[in-house]
Amino acid sequence: MSPEVTDPILVDFAAEIGDSGPVTIAGSKTRWDTGGPLVAGTREVKAPAGIVEYRPEEMTVRVLAGTDVSVLDQVLRKAGQQTALPKRSGTVGGALAVGENCLPTLGRGRIRASLLQVKYVSADGLLVTGGGTTVKNVSGFDLPRLMVGSLGTLGLFGEVLLRTNPTPELSVLARAEDADPFQVMDALLKPNMILWDGKATWVELIGNQSAVEAEADKLTKIATFAETVIPPKLPPHRWSLTPAELRNVADHDTGSFVASIGVGTLWGTKPQPARTLDRGVAVLHERMKAQFDPTGRLNPGRTPGVL
Repeated sequence: MSPEVTDPILVDFAAEIGDSGPVTIAGSKTRWDTGGPLVAGTREVKAPAGIVEYRPEEMTVRVLAGTDVSVLDQVLRKAGQQTALPKRSGTVGGALAVGENCLPTLGRGRIRASLLQVKYVSADGLLVTGGGTTVKNVSGFDLPRLMVGSLGTLGLFGEVLLRTNPTPELSVLARAEDADPFQVMDALLKPNMILWDGKATWVELIGNQSAVEAEADKLTKIATFAETVIPPKLPPHRWSLTPAELRNVADHDTGSFVASIGVGTLWGTKPQPARTLDRGVAVLHERMKAQFDPTGRLNPGRTPGVL
């Protein structure tokens, strides 16, 4: 990683953050409570917004962190491309800071893997660049992946370079009442998503006509699926569970739920209780925090992994 002082927009952003006093980035606040409440008196700063550079032929887009995801989606859609960012309100930086994957994670991949390069403001007010313009250029310490899901406790996102992927030629959503979602997961080659509410199972298949038909044929051997255009309505509270824990949803007080099979994300009508970090994870977090933000000024009060 190296100091970055060339982009005037980011230079101004770094200057506004400065090098002292508790500070946070306030975007759309759609994920504002994640990780616990901020310490009272924490100063709020807005990240810059806008698309810096889009190269559809290279399947990459460089975007400022304060850009609304819906704005980015509109630009990419015109070129037949998309990202792994979640399709809901909020900013690009907010989704990355929380580490929230898109609903069809099985097809598009996890958000952490889509971040190729990050430019962020460090605790001492410097612009820092980590990562490279392509996957092959990333070597050594993988700073972008570390930043995803850190809730802005290690650095504040200013600009990111994301990998895009093509919009599929064909997309089919099917639903069955009597299908075992885990059997469906095992049978299919690469579904776009598999959702389950404890009773019904939804499967989205993508690809060209022959690929979708081949996958759909596998579904007929499991249960009676019917095409639909209506996905399940997601409850308000997002849970993070291991894929294995989804097999025992009854062990968790989720209320009514919709689970993303093979991913580990669940949406429930009840919020997920605060968790205690594994001691090893907690120690690692403390060490990283001491290296990146020794005075604890970045998003004070937030702890990744507890909510």
